[in-house]
Amino acid sequence: MDETEFWELVDSTREAAERDPDDHAELLVERLVQLDPDPVLDFARHFEARYNRADTWDLRAAAAILLGTTADEVFDYFRCWLIGQGREVFEGAVHDPEVLAELLEDFDPSVDGDGEEIGFVADEAYEALTGVETPDLGLATPPPEPRGTPLDLDDDEALAERLPRLWDRFGG
Repeated sequence: MDETEFWELVDSTREAAERDPDDHAELLVERLVQLDPDPVLDFARHFEARYNRADTWDLRAAAAILLGTTADEVFDYFRCWLIGQGREVFEGAVHDPEVLAELLEDFDPSVDGDGEEIGFVADEAYEALTGVETPDLGLATPPPEPRGTPLDLDDDEALAERLPRLWDRFGG
Protein backbone atom coordinates (compact mmCIF):
# COMPACT_ATOMS: atom_id res chain seq x y z
CA MET A 1 0.00 0.00 0.00
CA ASP A 2 1.46 3.32 -1.03
CA GLU A 3 0.72 6.75 0.43
CA THR A 4 -2.03 7.52 -2.07
CA GLU A 5 -3.82 4.25 -1.29
CA PHE A 6 -3.46 4.98 2.43
CA TRP A 7 -5.17 8.36 2.08
CA GLU A 8 -7.85 6.99 -0.26
CA LEU A 9 -8.73 4.38 2.35
CA VAL A 10 -8.84 6.99 5.12
CA ASP A 11 -10.98 9.33 3.02
CA SER A 12 -13.47 6.79 1.71
CA THR A 13 -14.14 5.34 5.16
CA ARG A 14 -14.38 8.78 6.80
CA GLU A 15 -17.02 9.87 4.31
CA ALA A 16 -19.00 6.67 4.87
CA ALA A 17 -18.77 7.17 8.67
CA GLU A 18 -20.28 10.66 8.43
CA ARG A 19 -17.76 12.26 10.84
CA ASP A 20 -18.16 9.65 13.59
CA PRO A 21 -14.61 8.59 14.62
CA ASP A 22 -15.75 5.29 16.15
CA ASP A 23 -17.70 4.35 13.01
CA HIS A 24 -14.70 5.48 10.97
CA ALA A 25 -12.46 3.10 12.91
CA GLU A 26 -14.89 0.19 12.44
CA LEU A 27 -15.08 0.82 8.70
CA LEU A 28 -11.28 1.00 8.43
CA VAL A 29 -10.93 -2.35 10.19
CA GLU A 30 -13.58 -3.88 7.92
CA ARG A 31 -11.66 -2.70 4.86
CA LEU A 32 -8.24 -3.67 6.20
CA VAL A 33 -9.24 -7.25 7.03
CA GLN A 34 -10.09 -7.69 3.35
CA LEU A 35 -6.39 -7.23 2.55
CA ASP A 36 -3.37 -9.44 3.07
CA PRO A 37 -1.28 -8.82 6.20
CA ASP A 38 1.55 -6.98 4.37
CA PRO A 39 -0.65 -4.10 3.13
CA VAL A 40 -2.08 -3.82 6.66
CA LEU A 41 1.47 -3.38 7.94
CA ASP A 42 2.03 -0.76 5.23
CA PHE A 43 -1.08 1.06 6.46
CA ALA A 44 0.28 0.88 10.01
CA ARG A 45 3.62 2.35 8.89
CA HIS A 46 1.93 5.21 7.02
CA PHE A 47 -0.28 5.92 10.01
CA GLU A 48 2.54 5.79 12.56
CA ALA A 49 4.83 7.99 10.46
CA ARG A 50 2.13 10.65 10.22
CA TYR A 51 1.26 10.31 13.90
CA ASN A 52 4.91 10.98 14.78
CA ARG A 53 5.14 13.85 12.29
CA ALA A 54 2.19 15.55 13.99
CA ASP A 55 3.99 15.81 17.34
CA THR A 56 4.74 19.52 17.20
CA TRP A 57 4.33 22.32 19.70
CA ASP A 58 2.06 24.19 17.29
CA LEU A 59 -0.29 21.23 16.90
CA ARG A 60 -0.29 20.78 20.67
CA ALA A 61 -1.34 24.42 20.90
CA ALA A 62 -4.08 23.84 18.31
CA ALA A 63 -5.37 20.84 20.27
CA ALA A 64 -5.33 22.88 23.48
CA ILE A 65 -7.40 25.60 21.79
CA LEU A 66 -9.85 23.20 20.16
CA LEU A 67 -10.24 20.78 23.07
CA GLY A 68 -9.57 23.00 26.08
CA THR A 69 -7.01 20.63 27.59
CA THR A 70 -3.31 19.96 27.38
CA ALA A 71 -3.31 16.33 28.54
CA ASP A 72 -0.84 14.15 26.63
CA GLU A 73 -3.39 11.37 26.12
CA VAL A 74 -5.88 13.83 24.64
CA PHE A 75 -3.21 15.09 22.25
CA ASP A 76 -2.40 11.51 21.23
CA TYR A 77 -6.05 10.93 20.31
CA PHE A 78 -6.19 14.32 18.59
CA ARG A 79 -3.33 13.29 16.29
CA CYS A 80 -5.21 10.10 15.39
CA TRP A 81 -8.34 12.16 14.70
CA LEU A 82 -6.32 14.61 12.60
CA ILE A 83 -5.02 11.78 10.40
CA GLY A 84 -8.60 10.56 10.09
CA GLN A 85 -9.61 13.94 8.64
CA GLY A 86 -7.70 13.14 5.48
CA ARG A 87 -4.68 14.31 3.60
CA GLU A 88 -5.71 17.92 2.98
CA VAL A 89 -6.57 18.67 6.59
CA PHE A 90 -3.65 16.67 8.00
CA GLU A 91 -0.96 18.08 5.70
CA GLY A 92 -2.36 21.60 6.05
CA ALA A 93 -2.38 21.38 9.84
CA VAL A 94 1.12 19.90 10.05
CA HIS A 95 2.45 22.66 7.79
CA ASP A 96 0.51 25.44 9.56
CA PRO A 97 -2.04 24.65 12.30
CA GLU A 98 -3.63 28.05 11.69
CA VAL A 99 -5.27 26.63 8.55
CA LEU A 100 -7.54 24.58 10.82
CA ALA A 101 -9.45 27.82 11.38
CA GLU A 102 -10.48 27.61 7.71
CA LEU A 103 -10.39 23.86 7.05
CA LEU A 104 -12.70 22.85 9.90
CA GLU A 105 -16.26 23.74 9.00
CA ASP A 106 -17.19 23.36 12.63
CA PHE A 107 -15.67 21.68 15.64
CA ASP A 108 -17.57 20.19 18.54
CA PRO A 109 -15.15 18.97 21.22
CA SER A 110 -17.75 16.50 22.49
CA VAL A 111 -17.68 14.72 19.10
CA ASP A 112 -14.56 15.91 17.26
CA GLY A 113 -10.89 15.68 18.10
CA ASP A 114 -10.86 12.18 19.60
CA GLY A 115 -9.65 9.49 17.23
CA GLU A 116 -8.47 6.99 19.85
CA GLU A 117 -10.05 4.02 18.06
CA ILE A 118 -8.59 5.07 14.71
CA GLY A 119 -5.16 4.70 16.25
CA PHE A 120 -5.70 0.97 16.76
CA VAL A 121 -7.27 -0.08 13.45
CA ALA A 122 -4.14 -1.55 11.86
CA ASP A 123 -3.31 -3.53 15.01
CA GLU A 124 -6.86 -4.86 15.22
CA ALA A 125 -6.96 -5.82 11.54
CA TYR A 126 -3.51 -7.43 11.60
CA GLU A 127 -4.37 -9.52 14.65
CA ALA A 128 -7.68 -10.58 13.08
CA LEU A 129 -5.84 -11.69 9.94
CA THR A 130 -2.88 -13.42 11.55
CA GLY A 131 -3.78 -14.24 15.14
CA VAL A 132 -0.66 -12.43 16.37
CA GLU A 133 0.16 -8.89 17.44
CA THR A 134 1.53 -6.38 14.98
CA PRO A 135 5.32 -6.75 14.74
CA ASP A 136 7.75 -3.86 15.08
CA LEU A 137 7.18 -1.58 12.09
CA GLY A 138 10.85 -0.70 11.68
CA LEU A 139 10.29 3.04 11.99
CA ALA A 140 12.73 5.40 13.65
CA THR A 141 12.05 6.15 17.29
CA PRO A 142 10.25 9.50 17.54
CA PRO A 143 12.07 12.36 19.29
CA PRO A 144 11.41 12.62 23.03
CA GLU A 145 10.06 16.17 22.71
CA PRO A 146 7.67 17.79 20.22
CA ARG A 147 9.25 19.60 17.29
CA GLY A 148 9.21 23.37 17.15
CA THR A 149 9.32 26.18 19.67
CA PRO A 150 7.95 25.24 23.10
CA LEU A 151 5.23 27.29 24.75
CA ASP A 152 3.13 27.16 27.89
CA LEU A 153 -0.01 25.35 26.73
CA ASP A 154 -1.88 26.48 29.84
CA ASP A 155 -1.32 30.16 29.01
CA ASP A 156 -4.26 31.51 26.98
CA GLU A 157 -2.28 34.60 25.94
CA ALA A 158 0.54 32.44 24.59
CA LEU A 159 -1.95 30.26 22.69
CA ALA A 160 -3.72 33.29 21.22
CA GLU A 161 -0.40 34.82 20.21
CA ARG A 162 0.91 31.59 18.62
CA LEU A 163 -2.30 30.74 16.68
CA PRO A 164 -4.39 33.92 16.49
CA ARG A 165 -6.84 32.85 13.77
CA LEU A 166 -7.54 29.54 15.45
CA TRP A 167 -7.89 31.29 18.81
CA ASP A 168 -10.28 33.87 17.37
CA ARG A 169 -12.50 31.16 15.92
CA PHE A 170 -12.37 28.44 18.60
CA GLY A 171 -10.49 29.77 21.65
CA GLY A 172 -11.59 30.93 25.05
